[in-house]
Amino acid sequence: MDRTRRWLIAWGLGYAAVGGASVLVPLYAIALDASLAFVGLIAATAALVGVPGALAWAALAARTNRRRPFVLLALGATAGVLALVPLATTPAAVLALNAALWFVVAAAVPVLNLIVVEGAPVEEWDGRIASLNAWQGYGWVAGLVVGTAWTLAVPRFGVDPITGQRMLFLLLAVAATAALLLARVWYPEPSTVSAERFRRVYDRLSRSNWGAGRYLRASLYGPTRVFWGLRTLRNGTRSRRDGAGSRNPLAGFSPSLRRYVLAVVVFSLGFAVFWGPVPAFLAGRVDDGAVFGVYLAGNLGSAVCYGPAGRLAGRYAPRTVQAAALAGRAALFPGVAFVALVLPALAGFSLMFGLIGVTWAVIAITSASIVTRLADDGNRGAALGVQAAAAGLATAVGSALGGVVAGAAGYLPTFGLGAALVFAGLALVMLAR
Repeated sequence: MDRTRRWLIAWGLGYAAVGGASVLVPLYAIALDASLAFVGLIAATAALVGVPGALAWAALAARTNRRRPFVLLALGATAGVLALVPLATTPAAVLALNAALWFVVAAAVPVLNLIVVEGAPVEEWDGRIASLNAWQGYGWVAGLVVGTAWTLAVPRFGVDPITGQRMLFLLLAVAATAALLLARVWYPEPSTVSAERFRRVYDRLSRSNWGAGRYLRASLYGPTRVFWGLRTLRNGTRSRRDGAGSRNPLAGFSPSLRRYVLAVVVFSLGFAVFWGPVPAFLAGRVDDGAVFGVYLAGNLGSAVCYGPAGRLAGRYAPRTVQAAALAGRAALFPGVAFVALVLPALAGFSLMFGLIGVTWAVIAITSASIVTRLADDGNRGAALGVQAAAAGLATAVGSALGGVVAGAAGYLPTFGLGAALVFAGLALVMLAR
């Protein structure tokens, strides 16, 4: 690897800490007697809280023309937050610390994208951003692997589960601290790309193969996706003549495109209603190590099928391919509630979540393709922004809703509601011709 890009190793290590915490945080909150509604609220706040931080940090980075302090602060704060979580004794404290974690992680995103393209010609930007996403994505998976191994091994030494969770938080904090030290040593030369120039070129990039980072998450739309969706939306709705923003982000969209954006909102809401209470559902049926393993199966299911999904969408109509994936996902959601009755719990859940991950790979690939086909050349950037931002916001609402419904009615009705919303989104997809 180029010496000026070794810092990506440090950021990947930091993202391993974040990936491990993504599952460990809800498990720890459950161990502290968090309700199902509260577990959903933790996921909802994580989906939203990073957006204002990212917007603020992007503005500061542009104004100061500095990058290093933001990266080091993100890694240092990640280490500090993870070290503090074991001291939390209430679910509310865990929620607040998790919000702080996602604030700094998401806030660093716009700065990181600027850093990776420093000194590179425009034609290399796609590849460099793909490299950043890959390091983040595989770092995330590494964190899940460590979490799985740790939580399976620690009970063998007589350590009780909650103590093992606290020790794992400290281990992840050590990893983030190591990432901070490596980034301090390996960080590249000062900036050579202005934020304004990056924005202009970013809007023209294809985003067709940006690596594992966008597809390796069970949490489908996090603060990163919402942030870039809002930025693309704002840039795409400017008037070319006077730079004024359009009051209505859907202005100029065809009826079919509007229906598809509504479909994205509806099926994303269904996804989140399912995922919100999933940590509590799994924690009540398998041990913590198996929970990590199930999430790992879902992530890997997406990763290995990303390429085949792209080829499938290129061979057949993307709308038809996505409809099939949505139908499969909707059928799988309530099936999760039954699988442990006919298969060993770990094997059954891993199989189901792996299949759910496969459907996400198809949906992620085909969504951008459908929007691109339905939008005009003049509003394609705005359309992609609306899609990402609307899905992210729907995910925040759906995560909270899923926790509330699960607490009131149980898991099967909640998973059934998620499936019903996905089928409703599927019907709207078929109308978006």
